[in-house]
Amino acid sequence: MSQKVLLTSKEVNIILHRLACQLIEKHLDFSDTILVGIQPRGTFLAERLKDLLEKEYGIPKIALGYLDITFFRDDFRRTNKPLEANKTQIDVIVENKKVVFIDDVLYTGRSIRSALTAIQSFGRPSEIELLVLIDRRFSRHLPIQPDFRGRQVDAINDEKVKVCWKEQDGEDAVYLINK
Repeated sequence: MSQKVLLTSKEVNIILHRLACQLIEKHLDFSDTILVGIQPRGTFLAERLKDLLEKEYGIPKIALGYLDITFFRDDFRRTNKPLEANKTQIDVIVENKKVVFIDDVLYTGRSIRSALTAIQSFGRPSEIELLVLIDRRFSRHLPIQPDFRGRQVDAINDEKVKVCWKEQDGEDAVYLINK
């Protein structure tokens, strides 16, 4: 097994600032926008973006939620290992709001399809967008594309993209791992 660095800590930081600026261009003051981190790994990216937008760009009170898609996945009954659900925490009304799904890696698109189903339990958003740190563009099973992407990666199917976050993994970095 070998791994190659796709993004260093500095590059991740630059991309986070670019994504934050793109969100500001589209959502201005975020009064009608909710950021929704897709559990488990999208929550780190969502929290980072919220912090950046509030602290670096002075946008107050950005709504942030976490969405667990475990039981909305089309493959959740196809595994022998017991599934552990994460916590869904959406403390705001999504009805007629703009929702930005946030995830670390867009791979097959199945997680996003699950999120589209799961969010309906909280109302009908006026619009849903997708922001991802890494877009594995040649691996899609469903016609789902990001509205905001940090970096496109052309990984072959047996390669894995691993996103590391300081909060959980001790560093900000993205690796391409050959199995």
